This record gives sequence, C-alpha cells and structure tokens, in this order.
Amino acid sequence: MTEPTRQGITSGTAAPGAQPRAHAQARITVQGLEATPYDETTEPTLSELRLSETFSGDLEGDSAVRALQLVRTDRSASFVSLQRFRGTLGGRDGTFVLQGSEVIEQGRIQGSWFVVPGSGTGALTGLRGEGGFAGEFGKGSVGTLDYWFE
Repeated sequence: MTEPTRQGITSGTAAPGAQPRAHAQARITVQGLEATPYDETTEPTLSELRLSETFSGDLEGDSAVRALQLVRTDRSASFVSLQRFRGTLGGRDGTFVLQGSEVIEQGRIQGSWFVVPGSGTGALTGLRGEGGFAGEFGKGSVGTLDYWFE
C-alpha cells in the first residue's frame, strides 16, 4: 500500500503505467551567501537570503537560491526557498525549479524540497520529484532527489 506525501505525490510502488522513479544524490557546495534583513522591528528578524550553489554527483550543475528566513535570538532559523537548477540530471540537460522548506539549528541545516510541476525545461521537461538535504549551513550539504518524468 502507498502513502500520500505532503506534496500529494505518492510514495511506494508505482501504479501500472506510471513512470519509474530514479534516485539522485549530490554534494551541494555554497559558493556565495548574502543575507539582507528586511524587518528588524521586533524579534524574530526577517531576512532575505541569496545563495549560489554548485551540485556534483548525480545532479551536476549550479543553482541560484532565494529564500525568506526567520532568525531567532538563539540563532536558529526557519525559511522557505525557491531555486532554479541548471545542469544535468540522469544524463539529461536542462533546468528546473525546487521549492524548499528548511530549518537551521546549532549551525546545521536540514530541508525538504520538491520539483515545482511544469518548471522543467530542455531534456528535463516533465520532471517531477521530491527529496531533501542536510549539512552545515553556509558550507555545504548532501542532497537527494527521487524523481520521474510525466
């Protein structure tokens, strides 16, 4: 039996006629990070983050990330992000957008993401998927993506 996930994507065994899923893993390296507070009138502070990242592994390419972040006095944070990946996935070239939800605690980041439906271009048109990442905030992480094509 399969369980629905929070994005409405079904996990588990594919239904008859459904596209097979593949698993990708990549090392994500932060090349640049800029945080700009936009509301410091009270705690917690609200900021915009701009990151540039490179991916190596099953995902090979780069990504520009924009995120809205809430930073608490203990330096923990929560944020939501959008990023456009440009590169290769499973031997296919193109772009796609990931939408993420992240938490930072004690300098470690953990997040989940999914491919925004309809965002794939080039040979990645029709891409769907979900996954996540974990690592040291601002320094890099390991990410995964379970994906398929519609």
